[in-house]
Amino acid sequence: MGDLLSGANYRAALEALFARTTGQWRLGLDRVESLLAVLGDPHRRVPVLHVAGTNGKGSVCAALEHVLRRRGWRVAKYTSPHLVDFRERFLIDGRPVPETAIVDFLDRWTPTVERIGATFFEATTAMGFQLFADAGVDLVVIETGLGGRLDATNVVDPLVAGVTGIGLDHTEFLGTTRAQIAPEKAGIFKPGRPAVVGEPDAEIRAILAAEAVRRGASPIRVVAEEGAAEEIELTAAGTRFRWCRAAGDLEVVMGLPGRHQASNALVALTMLDALPAPFHVPPEAAAPLLADLRLAGRFSRHGSWIFDVAHNPDGAVVSAATLQAVAPPAPVVALVSVLGDKDWRGILDALAPVVDRFILTNAPTAPASRAWDAEVARRYAMDAGWVAELIPDFETALAIAPSRGATVLVTGSFHTVGDAMARLQVNPATG
Repeated sequence: MGDLLSGANYRAALEALFARTTGQWRLGLDRVESLLAVLGDPHRRVPVLHVAGTNGKGSVCAALEHVLRRRGWRVAKYTSPHLVDFRERFLIDGRPVPETAIVDFLDRWTPTVERIGATFFEATTAMGFQLFADAGVDLVVIETGLGGRLDATNVVDPLVAGVTGIGLDHTEFLGTTRAQIAPEKAGIFKPGRPAVVGEPDAEIRAILAAEAVRRGASPIRVVAEEGAAEEIELTAAGTRFRWCRAAGDLEVVMGLPGRHQASNALVALTMLDALPAPFHVPPEAAAPLLADLRLAGRFSRHGSWIFDVAHNPDGAVVSAATLQAVAPPAPVVALVSVLGDKDWRGILDALAPVVDRFILTNAPTAPASRAWDAEVARRYAMDAGWVAELIPDFETALAIAPSRGATVLVTGSFHTVGDAMARLQVNPATG
């Protein structure tokens, strides 16, 4: 009875948080700083590694956490969004924080959240810092939510900050070109702190590096200038490559599949190398620890199902390339639901050459205000000459998909992947 009551309290507390905060993005640091000040500035009580970027930041955060934990530190990780359980956003030693910790925080601080007018993300960010500080962790790995400069997480003075690749996403907030978006992401670089630039494109990484200089970051580590990933090979173990660098070549196996994961691994390895003592991990010590890394929703395979959260065209391009390289049993069915404010046409265009059929549906947890018009997407697919069917009910789509092919790729958003995992009873904690 006690567990049932605890679970009910947890769900009620989350419903209250959803109801009492605005779900809209309102960029700026004033509200979150005010909330953190009331909490006693918990973000200043824990050392932080900060990661931004359009794609890849979740994989980089996972790699950082994984290596540092294997080195013996107590590490917390704050990421968003979650797949199945809200607590996935707050990991300590690789485990979600207890439900009671979230209920206690919300019971005590919701009136303050309301008074300040904090958004949902601002409230959860402050909650994360408080939970981690109270737990007395050694380090916290923080993923930005949107952008960087004005993101609620950008209240920290990190030990090291890293930016992965820059793509076109959240253009209504950050800018309509990659050159405009790059300075927003680079806003996490801080004076006197190491900055790691992971962008592969020379023009965009030059913008990021220049912004790091302008902000006084030091040293500035541009991954592409220090070496390159060569001989990239996808294997059953993940992604194997040779890191060719002045200090000597290094063989690396990243436990996550995809050519793009080589780039993510290099960002993580460079950030670990940039950490000050006692946390510094040289590449030679860090690289072997990446081999058994797993991360749910990043081309994670469970039987005939593949789950990939690719939610923009850039993500779909790498998902398609990974699918082609891995060559799972055919035919391949893509079960897709995309948020309406995303470039779903670009996502379908990227996937079409490597899948045999689309099943278009509606993820149950997708906000109604952001729902896509799946019938319009079906007509778009049919006009392009692709095999596509619309199955609006998500559970029906999941039930039918395996009969349409030997492999089912579930993709399009965190909502889509999370809803599928929940219904298929796939635990995100298992990767």
